[in-house]
Amino acid sequence: MRAVSSATAGLVVALSLLISAGPVSAQERARPRHDDRADVVRVDVGRVINRIESQSNAFRRSIDRALDRSRLNGSRTEDEINAEVKQFERDVDQLRGEFDRRDRRDSRDYRDDTRRNVERVLRQANEVNRLIRRSDLARNVDREWAQLRAELNTLAGAYNLKSLRA
Repeated sequence: MRAVSSATAGLVVALSLLISAGPVSAQERARPRHDDRADVVRVDVGRVINRIESQSNAFRRSIDRALDRSRLNGSRTEDEINAEVKQFERDVDQLRGEFDRRDRRDSRDYRDDTRRNVERVLRQANEVNRLIRRSDLARNVDREWAQLRAELNTLAGAYNLKSLRA
C-alpha cells in the first residue's frame, strides 16, 4: 500500500512540475528575443516597401491615363503632376534598392541606414498628395492614391515619421 501511495505521490509531483513548466516554456517560445523581433519588423517593412513600389508603378500609369483624359491634358499642371509622380516613383525605387542592400548586409540598424531614403519618399509623396488633393481627377486615381497613402503612412509609422494627411 505504501508503495502505491509513494508511486502516486511521485506521479502527482512529476505531473505538477510538468504542468507548471509547460506554460513557462510556451511563453518563452512565444515571446521573441529582441533580435527575432527586429527580423520580423524588417520583414514587415520590406513587405510594405514592396507594396508601395508595386502600387506606385500602377498609380503612375493610372494618373497618366487620367490626366490625358482630363481638362488638364497638355497643361503645365499636367506636366507638374507627371514630374512629381515620376520623381516619387524614382525615390521609391531608390528606397527599395537601399533597403535590399542593407538587408543583405544584415544590418540591425536598417532603420537608421534607410531613414533618409524613407524621409525623401515621404517628402515627395507629400508633394504628390498636395497636387492630388488640388486636382479633380478620376475616382480610381483618388482610390489608388488613398491605398498607396495608407501604405506610406504604415511605413512612416515604422520609422516614427509624420504621416501624410488625407
